[in-house]
Amino acid sequence: MQSVNDRIFERQYKKLPQALRDKMWERLALLIKDEFNPLLDNHKLHHPYLGYRSINITGDFRLVYKKIGTETYYLRAIGTHHQLYGT
Repeated sequence: MQSVNDRIFERQYKKLPQALRDKMWERLALLIKDEFNPLLDNHKLHHPYLGYRSINITGDFRLVYKKIGTETYYLRAIGTHHQLYGT
């Protein structure tokens, strides 16, 4: 798997504890194996992330991404539901 990282994602990722970073990579590996595994709750997003998808990292943490190749992902943002969507 390859990733292209948005600057916003890079800043958010640096602030995460190591355990959450590790969990994110586990979930990305699962995404590659089974894109619609129920653990991921993979779904399309609307404004302001139109064209992106979201997966669950933990109960409240989400990863906003876009698939841009066979195994290449554009990682846009990571954070809690409230941090990303304001709700």
